[in-house]
Amino acid sequence: MKNPSRSPAPSVGAASLLVIFTVLCLTIFSLLSLSTALADRRLSDAAADSVQAYYEADAAAEEIYARLRAGEMPAQVQVQGDTYAYTCPVSEKQQLQVLLQLENDTWTVLQWQLAVTNHESLDTDLPVWDGG
Repeated sequence: MKNPSRSPAPSVGAASLLVIFTVLCLTIFSLLSLSTALADRRLSDAAADSVQAYYEADAAAEEIYARLRAGEMPAQVQVQGDTYAYTCPVSEKQQLQVLLQLENDTWTVLQWQLAVTNHESLDTDLPVWDGG
């Protein structure tokens, strides 16, 4: 017969295992969502800073353009014949390049573009086995 003094061992049922697995999955998904949200915030902050720097440089370029149309000659403007060129820094690696032309008291914008100033040299030397 059965021994009445001995108690049965506690068993972990399928429902308990399912609850533990569910809590573990929800915890992992919440941590992944948090890390994704933080990465998106860093990216959007960097994009906002980049846009703000561009528009500050654009405003400075517009100010120089207005001074040229008013007849002044700012120091940063380089003149070559009837073309006027100047740059406004956007960041360490970018600048706004402006090229204007004055013809019969009419200003024409020939170039107003963002350009890379700091070209990083890439290492193109790959150690490839030559068969020898």
